[in-house]
Amino acid sequence: MDAIDRKILKFLEKNARMDTADIATVTDISEDEAAKRISALEKAGVICGYKSVINWEKVDTDSVSAIIELKVTPKAGFGFEEVAARVAKYPEVESVYLMSGAHDLSVVVKGRTFHEVSNFVSRELAMIDSVTSTGTQFVMRRYKEYNVELIGEESDERSNISL
Repeated sequence: MDAIDRKILKFLEKNARMDTADIATVTDISEDEAAKRISALEKAGVICGYKSVINWEKVDTDSVSAIIELKVTPKAGFGFEEVAARVAKYPEVESVYLMSGAHDLSVVVKGRTFHEVSNFVSRELAMIDSVTSTGTQFVMRRYKEYNVELIGEESDERSNISL
């Protein structure tokens, strides 16, 4: 991959709706060349999709997200891949990452309520044979996601307490 492809990827990462003409201008190539490069990056699996970043707090307060830490005993010949693939198939799961450190997999889960997410963890994730423990942290507020700042003029709703 050359410097122009990397530049195209950086621009698309910041704005997936950037049109081919603008990409051609900022990379100093023709519009046709830009379109061919983008198509090649898609076919090679480098560009895996295009996604809007939604600030759901402004749209829907009836959802919660949690980051679930899983400790896993890997199976011989499979490592963590088998468990990660199984976890990734659940519709509640937004992301799965192999981690270094205290836990093995980090799983981002979305549900309608704290109770729904909690039930999913205890009834589904914790029941997977290779999972030895789980740890759940609920997301209280998102400030930045996918390199997009979500914070605006709104202030924290907690009261200030002076002593």
